[in-house]
This record gives sequence, structure tokens and C-alpha cells, in this order.
Amino acid sequence: MTTMESLIGMVNRIQRACTVLGDHGGADSALPTLWEALPSVAVVGGQSSGKSSVLESIVGRDFLPRGSGIVTRRPLVLQLHKTEDGQQEYAEFLHLPKRKFNDFSLVRKEIADDTERITGRSKQISPVPIHLSIYSPNVVNLTLIDLPGLTKVAVEGQPDSIVQDIENMVRSYVEKPNCIILAISPANQDIATSDAIKLAREVDPSGERTFGVLTKLDLMDKGTNALDVLEGRSYRLQHPWVGIVNRSQADINKNVDMIVARQKERDYFATSPDYSHLSSKMGSEYLAKLLSKHLESVIRARIPSITSLISKTIEELESEMDHLGRPIAVDAGAQLYTILELCRAFDKIFKEHLDGGRPGGDRIYGVFDNQLPMALKKLPFDRHLSVQNVRKVVSEADGYQPHLIAPEQGYRRLIEGALSYFRGPAEASVDAVHLVLKDLVRKSIGETQELKRFPTLQSEIAAASYQSLERFREDGKKTVARLVDMEASYLTVEFFRNLPQEVDKGGNTASSTVDRYTEGHFRRIASNVSSYIGMVSETLRLSIPKAAVHCQVREAKRSLLNLFYTQVGRKEGKQLGLLLDEDPALMERRVQCAKRLELYKSARDEIEAVSWAR
Repeated sequence: MTTMESLIGMVNRIQRACTVLGDHGGADSALPTLWEALPSVAVVGGQSSGKSSVLESIVGRDFLPRGSGIVTRRPLVLQLHKTEDGQQEYAEFLHLPKRKFNDFSLVRKEIADDTERITGRSKQISPVPIHLSIYSPNVVNLTLIDLPGLTKVAVEGQPDSIVQDIENMVRSYVEKPNCIILAISPANQDIATSDAIKLAREVDPSGERTFGVLTKLDLMDKGTNALDVLEGRSYRLQHPWVGIVNRSQADINKNVDMIVARQKERDYFATSPDYSHLSSKMGSEYLAKLLSKHLESVIRARIPSITSLISKTIEELESEMDHLGRPIAVDAGAQLYTILELCRAFDKIFKEHLDGGRPGGDRIYGVFDNQLPMALKKLPFDRHLSVQNVRKVVSEADGYQPHLIAPEQGYRRLIEGALSYFRGPAEASVDAVHLVLKDLVRKSIGETQELKRFPTLQSEIAAASYQSLERFREDGKKTVARLVDMEASYLTVEFFRNLPQEVDKGGNTASSTVDRYTEGHFRRIASNVSSYIGMVSETLRLSIPKAAVHCQVREAKRSLLNLFYTQVGRKEGKQLGLLLDEDPALMERRVQCAKRLELYKSARDEIEAVSWAR
């Protein structure tokens, strides 16, 4: 069976972790908040409603700052821990974990001092809570959040927006469905004008989350009482109203002991002709026990949904941390290692594009299977081998001495001229492969998730990769140019020896007798050259892709980043750090996500450590 102490203590520990790690509800809407899922009791009241006195009465100690104007300017998370009878009371602040306060006047001073540390002396308010734990045999296990008092007028030194700022802060707490509202109203004012009840009615119209507290019963005009309110006739809530009699100003001035004040309160209700029939359900001690019991029941009911929320949020945060990547190391060796790891990740994706694991590499095959053959077919061989051009080339090649048998020089010049046309498609194929590779580099950088954090490193890798690809392109162009030059440098003699020979009517070879200047003669020359060029074209159609793949694709897979590695190897530690110049907003997001993940895991461990009755 789970005890009230273990359940409330568990929530206390989670709330402390929330405060340490920056989660105090609504402060950072960009991150999930656990604070808002935890049941809490928010103390709400207008200025001079007796709110501070109620809290001190519950604690049994005089420890809150007092004064005119807005004294409470930050939320005060007050966690009460019941100790064994006879043990000494003490207080601890979360921001001073190694210091125990036995003197509660120093607690009051520290609250004021820490408020000024955050807000300065400008009398501004801040949503950052002060976290105070009090250990005492005179309290029940309970957590209360004291909020700035609602006000209608800004005092000197405060901006005009302070009135709305306070209401917005208070509202941000009480509008949450897990918040129990402790609405403090003075009995000597009309309940219809109560700031606390007005706000509670707006955020909790059914009154299911609201506990009404009526203070200053002893200050009501003689002959009047607050029974209509306390008995629920003036304003009905789901929970009973509780009346409180605080210390008088004279008691406060005389430093009347709070335990004595509690006894005076009990005596007041026990002997009051108006309230004696309600005395068992009146007073600060009853209020504390009522709230503690209710808080425990709410925690018990909420644990399954809190557990579910924690598990879901841990998954989401871990996924985001994977997306954001690991924090960057500060030493040069670790930074170099990180850079090389990122390069390997990029290189792996780039190779996957080429090898078919990712789309894009097939475009290189498209260059060889479509673009190159189409370009070869469009070469102007018909014009080059027209009868007119063949006659011109052959005649010029003969010079003053016409050829005797076959115009060998004419053949050579026609073939060399035709072969020169192959340079264009060959180099265009290399350029096309280069553009595909360059685009795959760009895509691979964009698809390397880890690189997205580092824009400078992305640029450096891209620049070095493009530089390498340019070198591969130059080598590819030289190689395909050599292939064309080789075809022009040494013609395949057997091709021409195997051509069919013209014969005369007597069966003799006619090469010596045929009119070597007829149109038919030049057509035969054009046809022979065209056949030879067709053979060469087919050879180059097969060899140009081999050259491009060897010089460009193969080298890109083998040594795309070699230049970058050389450049990185020369960099000093500071220069390496500049390559890892992560976006500051992203760095901050990772830090905050890591803290929030730590919080949720801590909360999960806290809940798992506590057994509760089913």
C-alpha cells in the first residue's frame, strides 16, 4: 500500500528536478513540460487577502517576506516534509543545496535576496520559481505553490503591465487541469468581488479543482458572519469552504509563536457562537490535512497518465536527440575524429547513389545508353562524305601527281577528318558524367543527416569534392581524346584489304582501268570511308564509357575526399573548430533537449521506485 508520504514525496522530487532543469511550466513552449502534468496546489489571492498568513499558519513558522505593494514576485514552490516528533525544524533552498536554515528569519531574507538576484530591484516579476523545502514535525506532507498576489494597480517603480503580467502568470498555473486551486478570500469583503474566486470561476467553472479559503473571520463587523459562504450558499464549490483566523498585526509585531497562534485559532472556532458547529472542519491545521489527503488522491489517480506521458515523451526526445546529433568535442583530436566520421557518412551515401542503393547513379548509364549513341548518330558524316567533298579532299591530297591506283592519301585525310568529329560527343559524355557526379555530391551532402548541423563543413566538403571531380573530368577528357587520336594514328589496314574489288567485264581487277575521276569512283570511296567510320564509331561507343567510368566514376568512389583529407590534415585545432561551427540555436536546442530527457528519465525512475495500491 502506497503511503501519502511516498506519493507526495515522489512528486516533490520530480518537481525539484523540473526546477533544476528549467521546466517550470510554460517557460519554454518549444519543449515538452512535465511540470504541467504533475498535480500541484496553487495558492491564489489578491493583495491583503491573508495569503501569506495562511501559508505561514500551515507551516507553523513566520518565514515569508512582508511589506507594502507586491512582495511575492516569483512563484514559491513550498514543499513540506513531515519529520518525527522532537526533530529540529530546518529549511533548504534548491539553489543552496548544502545549507540548512534553522533560523526562519534568514529564510525570509533569502527569499527576498534570491528574488532580487533574478528580477533586480525593479519590482518586476519572474516566472522562475524559488524552491523551498521545510522539514518539520509540525507540518503534513504537502506541496504548495505561492503565486504573486493579484492586484489592480501598479505601484511606483513597476510598469503599467504588471497587473496583467501577474494575472497571466497566475492563470498559466491555475488553468492546467492538474492544478488544485487554493483560492484565498478575506471574509470582511464581498465574496462576489474576490479576485481569487473570480479567476477560479473562469478556469474551473464547475469548482471541481477549487478549495475556497475564507480569512479574517475575526475582523468581520459585529453582528455579521460568513456562514453563507462557509456553508456553500453564497458560492458553491465541489469541496467544502475552510475558514481561517490568522494572527493579528499585533501578534505579528510581537512575534507571537505560530504554534501558539494555531491554538488561538482552534479556541476561536471552538468557542464562536457562529462557527462552533463547524469547528472540526475549520482552521489552518484542518486545511493542511485536507489538502494533503486530496493531493495524494489526485496523484494516485494521475500516475497512469503521467507514466504514459513520460514514456511517450522519452521516445520523442530520444528521437530528436538522434536527429540533432551528439555534442561537439572541444579538443582537436576529437574534432578531427568527428569530421572524419562525418566524411565517412557522406562518402557512404555518395557510393550508395553510384552503386544503386539510392537513386541517381543510373543517370550515368543513361549518358552511355542514350546521350552518347544519339550524339554519334547526329555527326555530320553525310556532309563530310558527299561526292563534292570527297572529290575535293582526294584531289587536294593528290597534289600535282594524281594517284596511280587507290587514293590512299585521300582516304587518310577523309578518315582523319571524320574522326575529328568524335571529339565532341566523347568530351560531352565526360561533361555529362561530371554533372551527374556533381549533383550526386550535392544530394549526398543534403542526405547526410549528421552534416546538416555544420554548414561550413558542408561547404568545405562540397568545394573539395567539386575540385576532385574537376580533376577527374580533365583526366577523362584527356583519355577519351587519346582514344580518338589512337584511331586516327593507326588505321585498321585489314578492313580495306577485305573490301570487295571492282572487276572489269573480262574478270580482271579494274582498279587500274576504271576512270578514277567518275562520280561512281568517288561514291565508292565515300562508301568505304563511311563503313570504316561506322566500325570506329561502334568501337568508340563501347570504349568512351569505359574511359569515363575508369577516370571519373571509379576515381570518385576511390578518392573523392582525398583532397579534403589533405586539407584537413593541415588545419590547427582552432581551424577544425571553425569547420564545426554549429548553428547556436541548434546547439542550445540540443542542450535543452538533453536536460529535458534527463528530467523525464529521472521522473520515470522515481515513479518506478514507488509502489502504489491498485
